Amino acid sequence: MSAVVCPNGHPSESTDYCDVCGEPIGAASTPAAAPAGAPSPAASASPAAEPAQCPHCGFVAPPGALFCENCGYDFTTGALPDPVEPPSALSLDPPSAPTPAPSSSAPAPSPGAPAPGDPGPSPASAATPPPLPGQAPAGTTGGGTGEPATSGTHLPTPPVPGPDQWVAEIWIDPDWYAAQQPEDPMPSAGLPGLVVLRERSVLVGRPSVSRGIHPQVDCGADTGVSRRHCQLSTDGQRWWVEDLQSANGTYVSPAGEPLPTDPVPAGQRRELADGDRIYLGAWTRIVVRKALPGEA
Repeated sequence: MSAVVCPNGHPSESTDYCDVCGEPIGAASTPAAAPAGAPSPAASASPAAEPAQCPHCGFVAPPGALFCENCGYDFTTGALPDPVEPPSALSLDPPSAPTPAPSSSAPAPSPGAPAPGDPGPSPASAATPPPLPGQAPAGTTGGGTGEPATSGTHLPTPPVPGPDQWVAEIWIDPDWYAAQQPEDPMPSAGLPGLVVLRERSVLVGRPSVSRGIHPQVDCGADTGVSRRHCQLSTDGQRWWVEDLQSANGTYVSPAGEPLPTDPVPAGQRRELADGDRIYLGAWTRIVVRKALPGEA
């Protein structure tokens, strides 16, 4: 059989597709043998084939390539390889071939019916209703972890030791407000707020729902108070205050003395004497004292 020449100038024994580059060969291909004195087929053919670019992924393939080395695109038929599902990161099994679609003649199971081979729910699980949205499953109290739930985001501390009950008075102090000269207007000064101190360590600050901060001594109206401003702790007879690197500092002054000017160093505990006043924020003054009958 005489050889034919493909449109790219390659001699080929096959007459339908080129043996070298796979290019379709037309019926009017020029035979490889040429009479003497005639120009050679390679000289009369088009210039040498250039690298082909894959129309699917854009990868540049070498001249005469039948398939794209990057995505497997078939330059001859224009077909793509069948996609293979990648294996899971936790699976050691090789990737499996795509599963054929089920026959449309088989009836689809109803939503509540068990799958073939499934024994179905046990009597105990069938009798237990599913939990509502936001409700922990039965038998747990901490969001499905099996641990008791805690209020807020801070861990509960032991109660105050000893027989005495303690409270914190939260005052609006006009003198402290005048010394700070804040931009926010001061609320009307009146009777103090009263907070019973039931834990050995309590947080003083402003609440934040997004950050999960819920201080026991809430100074939320005073924007000069940090979210986690300071901490009060006790051994049952004495109290200490510790600044938690607040933005405006924590100040302590005895009753009847001038307003303090030096803040408590952050991270250091300062023992409170009887009647000491804690100043923080733009107008807040806190006094820790023993509870009177009926206050706790």
